[in-house]
Amino acid sequence: MDYGEELKYHRLKLNKSLRQVENETGISNENLSRWERNLVSPSIENCVKLADYYGVTLDDLIGRKL
Repeated sequence: MDYGEELKYHRLKLNKSLRQVENETGISNENLSRWERNLVSPSIENCVKLADYYGVTLDDLIGRKL
């Protein structure tokens, strides 16, 4: 899986819409959508915010396997 698919997976796992994540994190749904479609990469700051919001590690958030 690529990181965009992983970001979307974690959002959908919580049954959240892009708008809900935007309202609860302050990250625009436009940016969330771009990240999920791999058009641009999120900053580390936003990755940390999303990992905390989804209750996962940074590695899990982006699908990193050792």
